[in-house]
Amino acid sequence: MIGPTEYGLLSQLLAGNVSIRKNLTTLTEQASSGLIGDTYAGLGSGATVALNVQPQIAALQTQQKNIDAATARLGVTQNAMTQIQQTAATFLADLNNLNGLNPSEMDSVAANARQALNQTANLLDTRDGNVYVFAGQDTANPPVPNPSAIGSSGFATQIAAAVAGLSANGADATAASTLSIASANDPATSPFSAYLSAGTPQTQSLHVGPGQIQQVGLLASANSYVASTGTSTTGSYMRDLMRALATLGSLTSAQMSDPNFAPLIQDTRASLTGAIGAMGADVGVLGDTQASLTTLQTNLNDTQTTLTAQVGDAQNVDMAATLSSLTQTQTQLQSSYQLIGMLSQLSLIKYLPAG
Repeated sequence: MIGPTEYGLLSQLLAGNVSIRKNLTTLTEQASSGLIGDTYAGLGSGATVALNVQPQIAALQTQQKNIDAATARLGVTQNAMTQIQQTAATFLADLNNLNGLNPSEMDSVAANARQALNQTANLLDTRDGNVYVFAGQDTANPPVPNPSAIGSSGFATQIAAAVAGLSANGADATAASTLSIASANDPATSPFSAYLSAGTPQTQSLHVGPGQIQQVGLLASANSYVASTGTSTTGSYMRDLMRALATLGSLTSAQMSDPNFAPLIQDTRASLTGAIGAMGADVGVLGDTQASLTTLQTNLNDTQTTLTAQVGDAQNVDMAATLSSLTQTQTQLQSSYQLIGMLSQLSLIKYLPAG
């Protein structure tokens, strides 16, 4: 039998072996996962840091996704607005030369205006993914419900009827009539969605930072940031542009000799000039917004990097030190097994009969 001395020593060796094997298991798991522990309890003092910081990182990630979405939406909006601005500039140039055109050229300008009205209506239904960027908060529905049929809409046909009465009613009355039609929100007249034609529509917004809500996109039926000014405006540069295009598209070569023709063209020119100015100012705000979002995202990235490093320090092992400890522990375990084996053999030999 093993004596008390040998038994006590063997018990110590076995207990040490258990401890070494437990340490080896922990180090093996850490070397495999790279983590100090797979539960908060296993992190020790680092658990508090992880618990406090990880929700902050998650919030930052959400905010950055929203900034990405906002930036993309602003970019899509600006691309559409660039095309709309080019249309407005083209017809303003045509208006400056309209009084010197011959009748056949007038008919060509009118045809181009009708086509441009159709194109503008379609551009106002531009989407970023499934979001209509000019629809305000009614993002799932097109701001112009039937853009391809804008020429036969109540908006266009009522303006055409007003322009047809130019000779009988005079330029001032005709301009006032088209202004009233373009300003109307009545479903039988307005080319815009029910949301944009009712009440005060709101632009889209996204949460992009702590307590920070950012407006994105523009409204098809109303200015978003800058007020339209002038003597002939609906208060909306988009309505003014569509009114100008519908007016030009309704004019005929026969009306060029009418004394009311030039005053109506002058009113249309003034309205379109104001629309282009307000449109440019609104687009400028979009550019400033994009720049500020880029700066904000850089700051959020820096903050996330700092917080991620803090969590990493609390959760992640020093891999070089862990691998070194793993190798040392494997050696200790081998030595432990050898000592246990040697002690067992010595104890057995002690009690074997001699010779």
